[in-house]
Amino acid sequence: METLLALTIGALTGAAIYLMLAGNLMRFIFGLVLISNAANLTIFAAGRLTEGAPPLIAEGADTLTGTAANALPQALVLTAIVIGFGLFAFAIVLVFRAWTTLGTLEPDEMRLAEPPEARP
Repeated sequence: METLLALTIGALTGAAIYLMLAGNLMRFIFGLVLISNAANLTIFAAGRLTEGAPPLIAEGADTLTGTAANALPQALVLTAIVIGFGLFAFAIVLVFRAWTTLGTLEPDEMRLAEPPEARP
């Protein structure tokens, strides 16, 4: 299972880098989402994939009676998903605002504050 997860993380990271280097703002945003998902899978895999019961202590007991799944990576991934969704929503609003203001999504053409280049 770890091998499949490692291959998935590698494919997501490769696709994310390809999209982020494409030179279009929307592709950059989708690459950012993919690399965020790859990081979430990495955190999840770092917590070891083991089967186990939820970490609940039985009534009358002082400690866990059996093996339990590690809840920390799951909590970190859940938090990262929420933060990633907020970042994605904010980025989409910024991209929409840039497109309505400048009329393009190409970063090389977004030079509103720069003087035009002199042509020889």
